[in-house]
Parts: sequence; C-alpha cells; structure tokens
Amino acid sequence: MTDAQPVRPTENAMRRALKRARDGVALDTAEAAVLLQARGEQLRDLSASAARVRDAGLEAAGRPGVITYSKKVFIPLTRLCRDRCHYCTFVTVPGKLRREGHGMYLSPDEVVEIARQGAALGCKEALFTLGDRPEDRWPEAREWLDAHGYDDTLAYVRAMAIRVLEETGLLPHLNPGVMSWTDLQRLKPVAPSLGMMLETTATRLWSEPGGPHHGSPDKEPAVRLRVLEDAGRSNVPFTTGVLIGIGESYEERADALFQLRRIQRQYQSIQEVIVQNFRAKPDTAMRAMPDAELEELAACIAVARHVLGPAARIQAPPNLVDAEYALIVGAGIDDWGGVSPLTPDHVNPERPWPHIDQLAARTRESGFELRERLTVYPEFIARGEPWLDPRLLPHVRALADPATGLARADARPEGLPWQEPDEGFTASGRTDLHRTIDTEGRTGDRRADFDAVYGDWEALREQAAPGMVPQRIDSDVREALAQAADDPTRLGDEQALALLHAEGPALDALCGIADDLRRATVGDDVTYIVTRNINFTNVCYTGCRFCAFAQRRTDADAYTLSLDQVADRAAQAWEVGATEVCMQGGIHPDLPGTAYFDIARAVKERVPGMHVHAFSPMEVVNGASRTGLSIRDWLTAAKEAGLDSIPGTAAEILDDEVRWVLTKGKLPAADWIEVVRTAHELGLRSSSTMMYGHVDQPRHWLGHFRTLARIQQETGGFTEFVTLPFIHTNAPVYLAGIARPGPTTRDNRAVTAMARVLLHPHITNIQTSWVKLGAEGAAEMLRSGANDLGGTLMEETISRMAGSRYGSYRSIEDLRAIATLAGRPAKPRTTLYGEVPAERVAAAEASDGHLPELLPLAE
Repeated sequence: MTDAQPVRPTENAMRRALKRARDGVALDTAEAAVLLQARGEQLRDLSASAARVRDAGLEAAGRPGVITYSKKVFIPLTRLCRDRCHYCTFVTVPGKLRREGHGMYLSPDEVVEIARQGAALGCKEALFTLGDRPEDRWPEAREWLDAHGYDDTLAYVRAMAIRVLEETGLLPHLNPGVMSWTDLQRLKPVAPSLGMMLETTATRLWSEPGGPHHGSPDKEPAVRLRVLEDAGRSNVPFTTGVLIGIGESYEERADALFQLRRIQRQYQSIQEVIVQNFRAKPDTAMRAMPDAELEELAACIAVARHVLGPAARIQAPPNLVDAEYALIVGAGIDDWGGVSPLTPDHVNPERPWPHIDQLAARTRESGFELRERLTVYPEFIARGEPWLDPRLLPHVRALADPATGLARADARPEGLPWQEPDEGFTASGRTDLHRTIDTEGRTGDRRADFDAVYGDWEALREQAAPGMVPQRIDSDVREALAQAADDPTRLGDEQALALLHAEGPALDALCGIADDLRRATVGDDVTYIVTRNINFTNVCYTGCRFCAFAQRRTDADAYTLSLDQVADRAAQAWEVGATEVCMQGGIHPDLPGTAYFDIARAVKERVPGMHVHAFSPMEVVNGASRTGLSIRDWLTAAKEAGLDSIPGTAAEILDDEVRWVLTKGKLPAADWIEVVRTAHELGLRSSSTMMYGHVDQPRHWLGHFRTLARIQQETGGFTEFVTLPFIHTNAPVYLAGIARPGPTTRDNRAVTAMARVLLHPHITNIQTSWVKLGAEGAAEMLRSGANDLGGTLMEETISRMAGSRYGSYRSIEDLRAIATLAGRPAKPRTTLYGEVPAERVAAAEASDGHLPELLPLAE
C-alpha cells in the first residue's frame, strides 16, 4: 500500500474555500478537501471560523464556554480479535496471553474490580474495549465462552455491563466493534451509549493488499456505515469518529466527514465525533509510517466542525496532542473524551493521560471551563425515550445534574439494581379504543412528536423519490400469461414482472388464471376464522413511518391493557365461538421481555382451548433482546408459556431499500427471515404478509414473493399469505408527502393474482383483507385468486387508527355475504386451516361471531 499523493490546492482555491467557511456557507466535499490542507496562517483563519461555529453551538446547548470530558476506566474485556489492522498494538494472540498469565477474557471478578476501583476514584464511565468477535478466529476464545456459558462475546459483554451497573453504578459505554441490528437491540438495554469508530470511508485501504485494513472483515467501510445507520434506526446514542493519517487522501477524509453528516441529519443519533490522529507504534506493520502532524489534526477538527455544524460534539484525545491543547481547542473541539485516573489508554498505552487538574488548567488557558459529563451526552438525557432504556434511567439520574444533564460534581457511583420497570401490566389510557375508534374516532391525525420521532423527513423524501410514482413497463404479456396458465412454477422473473404490470384485458386474463389455479388447488370454499384481535398496548417508540397506531405514553389515544383485561377479552371471545386470539402490541419501553410470556400464559390459564396466535417477529426480537435470550431460546420459552403460532406481520416489504423508507427502527429483512425460520423449525407455524402501495414498485413485490416461496420450500411453516394494502389516510409517511395514497384497484388485483401464481404450490392459502378493502373489494379479490377472508376480528384497532373506513369487526353473516358476492360458499376454519370442532361452530353460530352489546368489557 502506498499513500495517496496529495495535490496541493491553488491559492485561489484555498482563498475561496476559507471565505466560504468564514461566511458560514455550506461546504461541498471538494472545498472540504482543500481546507483539510490548510496550514500556518490559513489554518489560523480556518480555526477561527470553526471556533465561532463551536461557540454558537455551546451557547445554544446552554453551556457557553464549557469543554467537557468523561472520567472513566478502561475495561479491556478481551484483546483477541478476528481483524488484522496493521497499526494496532491492542490486539494480541492466545499464546501471548497465556505466557503473560492472562485468560482469553477478563474474568467477571476482574471486570468488577476495575470498575469498583474507578468508582472509588470518582469515575462514572466504564469503557468496555475489545476486539471484534474473536471466537470467529480463535478456537481458544470459543472454548472460553462455551466453558463459561456464553453464546458469543456480545453475550458476555452484556452480562458484564449489567454487573458493573449493579455492583458499582458506573455507566457502561460499549465499544465491541461491528454490531448487527439485532446486536444493538441486545446491548441498548444495558448501556446508555455505544460506539464504533468509522475511521475512514476509503474502501481501497481495506480491499487492496498492503492496506492498513486488509484482512480485516470488520473494517469494510460499507459495513461500518451500516452499523452507524442501524444505531440511528435503533435510537442508540452513538460515538464514532475518523482516524486520520493511515493512508487516506484528503478527498477520502472529507468523504468520511460528509458520510457522518448524512447519517446524523437522517437519524440525529451521533452523540460525538472523535477526530483521532494516527500514531505509529513499534511492532506493527505500519511502524515506519509518519505520524499525522498536529496541524493536520487541527485542520481536520476545524473542517469537521464546519461540515457537522454547531450542534455536533467533536473531541480529540488529549493524550495524543503533545500538550498542544490551545491549537486543538482553537480548532473547534468541545470535548476531550474519556480521561482515566486509573487505567491506561489500552489502545495507545505509550501515551499517558494528562492529570485532570492539568487538563483543566490548560483548557482554562484557552478561555474555557472543563466540566465533567457522563458517557451519554446531556442532549440525549433530555430527549429521554426512546433514547434511554427505562432500566438505565435510575443509573443515569443518580449521576446526572437535572438542570444541565452533565455529571453531578458531588455524585459518587453506587450500584443499583438493573431490573424491569415497576409499571408492568398496569391498565392505563384509552383502553376502550377498540370500540370508540368506530364511534368517537382518534384524537388527532398524528402524534405530537411527528417532526422528531420518524427521523429527518427531507432526507427521507430524497431517499423515497424512486418509489413515489409507480413505474409501468411496456411488455407483451401474452407469453407470460400462457406460461402462468400452463405451469406457474416455471414463470421467469421477466415474465412475472410483466404480469405484475398487467392492465386491462391482460389483467382480467391473469385474474382468471389465478382463480382457476385457486379452484384446482383449494377448491371453492371461502374460509374464515372466528377470532378476536387483542392489541394489548399501542405505546411504541420504534418509529415506523407507516403506522398510525403507535402512540407515546403521554398521547391522548395511548393505552395499555392489564393481564386481567387481556384474559377477560380472550374469555369473552371464547364465549362467542372464537378458536383464536391474535395478539400484537407496540414496543412499549416499560414492558419487560418476559411480558410476552405472561400474556400467553394469562390467556391459556383463563381459556385453555384458545389458540394463541401472537407476537410479530419485531416483538420476538424485542423480547429476546430485553431478556438476553437467543431468538431460538426466547421462542422456545414462549411456546412453553402457551404460544401456538405467530403472525408473519412486520414484513412490510422484504427489501431493505424500501424498509428503511417505511420505518426508522424496525427489524431488517434478514432478521424477519431469521425469526420466521426459527419459529418454523420449532414447530410454531406462521402466516406471511406483504404491505404494498406506498413507496414500493412491482419489482419489490416480486422479490418479496420469491423470498416467501424459498422460506416455505425450506420450512413448510407458512399457513397462508395475507395481502395488506397500505392505508394512507393517517400514515405519517403519507402525511409528510412521501408515500402514494395506497394501491389502486389494479394493484390489488395484480398482487392477489400473482400471490396465487408465484407462491404456488408452496403457500396454498391466499387471504384478502376486508378491513382494508371492504366487502366489494374483498369479493373482487376472491375472484382474483384469494380463498380466505381472515377473521371476524371483533375488535380491530391498527387499520382503523390508520384510517380504514370498513369498521372493526364483521359477523359470520357478514363474511358469508362477502363470499356470496364472489359466488362461493363459506366455511369456518382453525388457525392451521383445520376443521372447527362442532361445539365451537355452534357457539359461533349462536352469537353470529361477535360480541353482543350487553357483554361487559373489562375496563
């Protein structure tokens, strides 16, 4: 690897860029690359304008003239790593650890002892540093984890973070390297902040032999950017930064800063950006490479300040600046990062920390007061939910100044229980919403935090632009129709796309083929189930942009049911002939991960014969992350508690290109697939769904169908496919002017028909939604390949909150009438499409499948 050779900017280019910085004009990447090369008088000019931006930001934050730091201990949980960074002295090998008398990981007692000593010295942060997934490279790491009962390194990190919280009161800040979306869910409940350096976006430094990151799978820039985005989607206060001087060009350095700006604008989740200068170390492959000069560091800090703006928190490690504090403060930092009175900087052990008194004095010489902060920044403490898990709030509040959000000078950490919130299942709010949504309606068309909870609408509008207008392709569909009629399993992607775009007579022919295929596969009976929906809470902070159901706990339409109320509703449903309750709820921050077990158990104890169809894949992941269990273990426990099957909702479109427009914090497509596959392997059947008609295109529908068909071929676990037309009326993404107003009738017919064709012969039951389409619309879908009407529901809140006009329940007679409209007979079914016991049929017939007016509802 050779360093990229910089081309010095012309005097005119530097002069123009400096003037734009002085004038506060937004810089582009080329101008930033020019300014990164400012030195001498040019650097003083650049730093002066950067400092003004910094000072404005501190004024706006309510702490003018304050530079912060965090008093912490380093906990090097393991020095093993699967990566091979060419400048790293932190990482070692198992043999060396053994020779030095160390284990593969710090023991729990060693972890707690370091934290306890730090607490005695007034530290408030426990910084966990470790290598990336060492068990993937080193058998010794895998053996250690197995011997101590941990599935992986992150499970051990999580357990040790809880011990530190409970036994010392220090706040963990976790730096475990690259994390998946699911990993972030696992770690968020045990640490107020997490972090991972971006370092660089120069892919060549990773991909080319000799590059500093060559041979390091976790240093691919695209992977690290994905982590930052997933942290934003997950509402995790996140620390990141750039490492300068490892061979990147100025243009590449500028690009890294602009990538951080993009992510911050979209998610507002980056709590601080570290600008760190490369320091060559002996015994590394890059030992002969020159250090990044301090003027180069100062220029990068100043450019970062201009690019990231006044609200950004920018830090430089004080042990790497050779006591040139004034230069670094003058360039625009507002934080010195973590400083430890106890432990060395394990990443740069040759560079001791300055004493805090010395750091305060040198900061004061530059005209600033040094103040201690916590690992999580004041802005995120002030935001509260969903940025801080409720289980961490007592620990944070014990150390935070309520007025400023900085560390309380007199606070001394003490261990506090890490436990589920006290609220549990306490009934609250508008618990009659399932009825009054049809009579009184919702209080407003949007949440009070509409402009903040869903991310940056302007950034999203640009991202969503390709899906705003449905694309139509001109294609001769005759060949595709002939293939669909002859053997739909041999339909190619181009042919399938042609049919998904079909209109007019071609669409009529397609629906006829689908209807014939339906008749040959499952016969003429239109099936339905007597069921009750129970949405046990609508409090949710996930930030799904299509969802009008989710509320903050303080919103007028928010509610949570008690366990008794859930059980009462199940019992009422049983009395009127139901064979199933379908239960889903918001991701309520105060409900423990075991709450789902309690819900299933409450229903089974009250109504042992009721089929519990509950908990979407998003809820499964939430439960698993909150309990620390694996997906498999959590589903096993849920099954033991009474769960019989899961709804295949939360799928939306199984393409992350679309998902990340529709939702800010929901699980990625790969995680949805993992949950469903695991459930099927454990004998828990599921439905499958697709929500369409928003920012999607027919090519996305095709990919979704192909994915479902592959899963079904592998597991055989899907009971049905459910079409879910997007209800736009109160959907935030529509109110923000980003989504289409739902699918057209043409879209509905094409999707239903192609579901029958493309899922054949793997998924044989195709369900249409009377809730979303009404009686006439549902009947039309029954003539287009569908064979199932879903359930009586008895209460339906989610679609009604979104603006559906078709009510919250249908009687058995209503469902039979829809089947009659389609010219077909109707027949009841169970969740798994079996015969309904005669006793259940009789009970349902007697009540016509819905709750009588006089049957009291638990309040």
